[in-house]
Amino acid sequence: MRDPYSVLGVRRNAGQDEIKAAWRNVAKAVHPDQNRDDPFASQRFAEAGRAYEVLKDPKLRNRYDQARREAELRRMEEVARKARGVEEPTIDPETAEEMISRIFGSDAQTTKPQEARRPHPQPQQARAEPKPAPKPEPKAEPAPEPEAKADAAEKSPIFSGFPRAAAPAAELISSIVQRIRGSAGKPAQEKVPDIFCDVTVSVEDIFRREKATATLPDGQTLKVALPAGTTDGSIIRLKEMGYRLNGMLRGDVVVAVRVKQDGGFRTDGTDLRTTLAINIQDAVLGCDAKVNTLTGPVTVTIPPWSGSDHVVRLSGHGLPTSDGKRGDLLIELRLMLWEKPDEKVTDLMRSLRNGLFL
Repeated sequence: MRDPYSVLGVRRNAGQDEIKAAWRNVAKAVHPDQNRDDPFASQRFAEAGRAYEVLKDPKLRNRYDQARREAELRRMEEVARKARGVEEPTIDPETAEEMISRIFGSDAQTTKPQEARRPHPQPQQARAEPKPAPKPEPKAEPAPEPEAKADAAEKSPIFSGFPRAAAPAAELISSIVQRIRGSAGKPAQEKVPDIFCDVTVSVEDIFRREKATATLPDGQTLKVALPAGTTDGSIIRLKEMGYRLNGMLRGDVVVAVRVKQDGGFRTDGTDLRTTLAINIQDAVLGCDAKVNTLTGPVTVTIPPWSGSDHVVRLSGHGLPTSDGKRGDLLIELRLMLWEKPDEKVTDLMRSLRNGLFL
């Protein structure tokens, strides 16, 4: 795989929003449905998907950046060694696999074809005549490109473009894992990159469990069921509902839920928040007031001397939770004055401020 930053056309210090927007633009531009006359459209689409898979995950992105820096350092060291006339032996890419084959007792199955065809010297011939010294191989024979092709069949598609690890222990561990899983020599089938989109719903839609309509980047629409526990920022993954390409696993659709906050309720997880306006008299003396809920109006008791910082909690009147229960309704009090000035209240406030008693 080429440099994922170059594939998506973003800077190396680009943020997640910029990377996501670049992926959407590239995926739309190189999608096979939009480039039916291009035989390489599927490859370019898959390449863009692998690049986005690397850059959207902070861990994978850090590993790639570190591997790129290490590869650059090794290249500079190699240039310096060649300048000094010093060369180091090249690690055989099959050494680790042969070692694991011997450990698991399957040496006969993984022997190299060159070694299998090479005749073993007979004991009599070895005693009759001395073994000729092996001829030194040319220095230009180790080629990095064949090694890279051998690595691509063993590693995952995301890291197929990464430089080979310099330490033999990395190849040893990889071969052990593949041998235990029984997947040595069987590369995993690639998956079409997932589709990411948003869907905007209301609090009432979540409560009634209505299906929301999500619009995909290519303009198609998809019905999304809202499970219990859905709230603002929830992620719903629709398995194998994404793009379909021959020879690849079908991708998923990842939907981010956005809840409208402009109605009578605001979300706070599965809890809801609403505002109740009361006057000075009710705030000082307390009162009973009606509050709208998702199931209809409910009467609540406002305790005496309740200011605007007071919150009344009404249990069990929020959004459904994943365990079959419901969140709470948090009633925030808002102190309001009458529409027209009240002379009695004005005189009372004036007397309290000036210290006068009527």
